[in-house]
Amino acid sequence: MIQILKDIRNKFLNPIRKYRREKEAVSKLKKEKLIRETILNLVPSGFYFTHEGYCTCCESKVVFEAKDHWLRDTYFCKNCYCKPRERALMNAIETCYPNWKELAIHESSPIKRGASVKIKKFSSNYLASQYYPSREFGSIIDGFRNEDLENQTFADESFDLVITSDVMEHIYNPEKAFKEIARTLKKGGAHIFTVPIINKHMKTEVWATLGENGQPNFIKTPEFHGNPVDPNGSPVTMHWGFDIVDFIKKSSGLETEIISIYDKEKGLMGEFNEVFVSRKPN
Repeated sequence: MIQILKDIRNKFLNPIRKYRREKEAVSKLKKEKLIRETILNLVPSGFYFTHEGYCTCCESKVVFEAKDHWLRDTYFCKNCYCKPRERALMNAIETCYPNWKELAIHESSPIKRGASVKIKKFSSNYLASQYYPSREFGSIIDGFRNEDLENQTFADESFDLVITSDVMEHIYNPEKAFKEIARTLKKGGAHIFTVPIINKHMKTEVWATLGENGQPNFIKTPEFHGNPVDPNGSPVTMHWGFDIVDFIKKSSGLETEIISIYDKEKGLMGEFNEVFVSRKPN
């Protein structure tokens, strides 16, 4: 008798249960569709990429997120908002010089996120400089030392590390700049930097020269990048190729290693993330 009652109950309840399951499935699909449509509305490119990982800049388990296929400028750590090249730079510094916190460091043109923030926070001997061409070089302006990388006011062998992030494509006379950086490095020290290798295996091209009025004289299509202290931006003067390694050797005597790492866990993906380590012999 009990089994007969169970069979009767199931006969009436099973269609109801099936209907509820189907309704829940439809509701889930609608919810997922709504989420996808919302993302596409927020992301004009229709591109969206996200995953969990570890950020070397803020030293945290984070979510990395990109809303455009051009990961170099859109693939952010959602905690500290650093970009891939900044994470790559910090990773190279910690790999090559694990004692960096105790070293004398000069960073040219630091920004307010990523490796710059971490280096400033934890380095015991850190000096930051910016470029104010109309002001006295060697003076302190808004907390930064005013320096021209081509004609620096520092004494010889002042630093263990010189750090630059996407700066060397904005120098009018990079030969002088690399030579000056080498002069200010201590023996065994290094210039660790990022620069977009636009030309890759093709020959480096000069993109602009300095005009008589102090303005760029573009040889190619005018191109500017952001500048942390100048809202007008910085003119692109060089489209570097991998022959930059030979250029540095000839200009300064420094031997350069190229570090290129693809590591999704650390958010090291995207374009032009090579890090250059130019060492001064002991």
